[in-house]
Amino acid sequence: MKISLGSDHAGFHYKQAIAEMLRSQGHEIVDCGTYTADSTDYPLWVIPAAEKAASGECDKAIVFGGSGNGEAMASNKVKGVRCAIAWSDDTAKLASQHNNANVLSIGERMVSLETAKRLVDIWLSTPFEGGRHVKRIEEMARYESGLPMA
Repeated sequence: MKISLGSDHAGFHYKQAIAEMLRSQGHEIVDCGTYTADSTDYPLWVIPAAEKAASGECDKAIVFGGSGNGEAMASNKVKGVRCAIAWSDDTAKLASQHNNANVLSIGERMVSLETAKRLVDIWLSTPFEGGRHVKRIEEMARYESGLPMA
């Protein structure tokens, strides 16, 4: 799988560690930055990562910050992105299973690195359930395109 990553300074260390983990699992990584732990603005780095997932250049994206909130908000500004914040096994699983999230956001200040790695593994390995959830994904896409949801 080809996965783009983006972070601000507060998520930099987890981005580096997750990139290493994913490479060791055979995934191709596209690192959209940031490239140091120096203070920076998250939209500059997470939006390009999210764009790569939305365009199909990458299969998925993972973004990192202090809480993951701003990173998710910025990512969700990109048309075609469904970014979910994960902080527990269930939130990671449901992001894929029910929401078909193509971007995952993790807060470095919110979970341990061990937990972050587990959340990424759960998110990547959980298939989209489809069924009743397809209609909801389609409703979001219609709204995003300026069409009525139903």
